[in-house]
Amino acid sequence: MKRTAAILLFTLGAILGITAPAPADGVQAGGDVHVAQTLGDRDLTVIIRRVAEVPGPVHVDVVTHAGSPPGEITLTARAAGAGTSTAKVVLGATPGFYSGVVRVDRPGPWELAVDEATIPFVVPALVSSPWENATYGGFIAAGVLLFVALLLAVFGKPGLAIVPSAGMIAAIAVGVTAALLSPSIPPVAAPGTQLDPTYDNVNDPYQRTSTTDFSRPPVNLVPAVKGGDLVLNLTDGSSGRPVDDLLVHDSAFVHLVVVSPAGHLRHLHPIRTAPGEYRARLRDAEQGTHAIAAEIARRGGGVQLLRSSVEVSGTATAQANDGRAALATEIREAGRPSTIRADFGERDLQPWLGMLGHMIVVGPISGNAVNAPILAHVHSMIPPTPGLPDKPDESVAAYGPDVPFTYSFPLPGKYLVWVQAERDYSIVTVPAVVDVPAPKGVSEK
Repeated sequence: MKRTAAILLFTLGAILGITAPAPADGVQAGGDVHVAQTLGDRDLTVIIRRVAEVPGPVHVDVVTHAGSPPGEITLTARAAGAGTSTAKVVLGATPGFYSGVVRVDRPGPWELAVDEATIPFVVPALVSSPWENATYGGFIAAGVLLFVALLLAVFGKPGLAIVPSAGMIAAIAVGVTAALLSPSIPPVAAPGTQLDPTYDNVNDPYQRTSTTDFSRPPVNLVPAVKGGDLVLNLTDGSSGRPVDDLLVHDSAFVHLVVVSPAGHLRHLHPIRTAPGEYRARLRDAEQGTHAIAAEIARRGGGVQLLRSSVEVSGTATAQANDGRAALATEIREAGRPSTIRADFGERDLQPWLGMLGHMIVVGPISGNAVNAPILAHVHSMIPPTPGLPDKPDESVAAYGPDVPFTYSFPLPGKYLVWVQAERDYSIVTVPAVVDVPAPKGVSEK
């Protein structure tokens, strides 16, 4: 009996000496959601902060930029089958951060309305993975069986103690195996990134779901001008139904580039006003044919660039992008990487759309930009800086002065280039014209 009890106590020591299992790979609380919005005459960034507990508050920051008029906006959180929560945010005349708080009462798909704009977002559930349950379940079962085996050994029934002892060893094996294998098991796709989020699969992401969610055909873009707004209608290329599964891609649902007949650039972020409908205000638009390109990311369909054109019957005169920065270019022949470096003079740039800078490329130009075969959106990444956060928001003004870009112009010819960065909550747009030579031995036609 003493020998059996000693063996059992040694096993208990082994259990207590086992390293704690690795953290679960289950669905974790998501990070902040940053969404740029061209809301009427305002250029805003709406930040939906990470939800810490449910039910509980959702903190929303609204970042205004230079030129955005002051006033009051209404935030409304709503979900199917749940109540609504409303908050008022008063935007001041000074650009910067303004905050509001709404509440959610359950995990699942939600929608934040910012006046007439609607932003879908997901309130995650804290769900244990099957291997986490196996790890802790195995160790708990082993502890219970150990206690039973000790009782049997103490009361003089060592023969019967063999049964719970064997079960304890099996339970330990299950727990240890699950703990060792869990770091190498990829997490399940969180609803909202690859799968359409529903109340059921947010609360149980390990349930079986249809693989058809992972395949989405290309999107059709039909633009129109209505009442001074550029309206984008997005439809599924297969079914013709409205597309309502866009993901936040580089801090926006839609990155809309509009190039006027005179070569004036607008980089807008249309608001979602209905399923498959996005709109943005065209202020002081000039008359003529405008080239447009919408960069989107569709759930399960990857990033897509949709191009079209639209006729505008505006009365404004042509406007020039007049941002100031010293541009240094190293333009190589078509097909080889070229470098464009903008020097903004001071180390006071802010991140915009999660990047240090943006460069829009249109060309080769032969008349109107509508006919240009190439339209590209190039990024300059935020450099890692000691003492600053890995993913800074627009409240951090400590970058620059250099903003470098690398891009391979695919065709020879003249390109229109715009470099954009943020300073003092104002988007600075610096235009340039770049001549790209043909590869040696290849004549231009």
